Amino acid sequence: MSLVWMLLISVVVMQLSVFYTTIFLHRALTHKGLRLHPLVQNIMHLHLILFTGIIPREWAAVHRKHHHFSDKEGDPHSPYLKGMWHVLFFNAIYYRREATEANVQKYTKDYEPDLIDKIPFGPFGTLFGLAIFMLAFGWAWGLGLFIAQGWSYIFLNAMVNSVCHMIGYKNYDNKATNLQWVALITAGEGLHNNHHQYPASPKLATEKGEFDPAWPVIRLLEVLKLAEVSRPKRTA
Repeated sequence: MSLVWMLLISVVVMQLSVFYTTIFLHRALTHKGLRLHPLVQNIMHLHLILFTGIIPREWAAVHRKHHHFSDKEGDPHSPYLKGMWHVLFFNAIYYRREATEANVQKYTKDYEPDLIDKIPFGPFGTLFGLAIFMLAFGWAWGLGLFIAQGWSYIFLNAMVNSVCHMIGYKNYDNKATNLQWVALITAGEGLHNNHHQYPASPKLATEKGEFDPAWPVIRLLEVLKLAEVSRPKRTA
């Protein structure tokens, strides 16, 4: 397989992780903006276990705590408290510190386990993902590209938690900001000011000229009866 194809496949895997994070972990699981068909949810969950190591219940707990203390003392990763560059480069460390059993129990009492939760991956899910890359690309390229796609995923998430709280434009009066170019590479997450205004909205674009790349995917899932989208009244 040529290097170009290996790079392209790695980018696709990383971007699938980004889309599955915003659709499944963020908009569906954490904020209940939509409900996914079990088949779709389990596919997204399995992908994230294999290629990012994210445990959905922990992710939801940390993000709900972020909204509970948004840019105030107690926020797991506020750039106003920890510094933008610190959050940009060490967001994964702040996430791990907050993914405690206490926070999971406090913030995700409504969590309903799915099929993937019943598979005993433990902390070793990414080893299976690494094995897939090595089998597909060879051990050296497989290892390198697996690390690269994982690092890229972490960095894109960190951009939302850091840059999109300090740099960009605002439609609403909260400390988060919008950056359309970040939204284009994070499946809409860069429209962060909009999200903080309407956390339960399954669509992150609110103004003319804004584009949320995950929204057409969600609408397609809805048309295919693979998702039920809630459309709550937009209130602060």
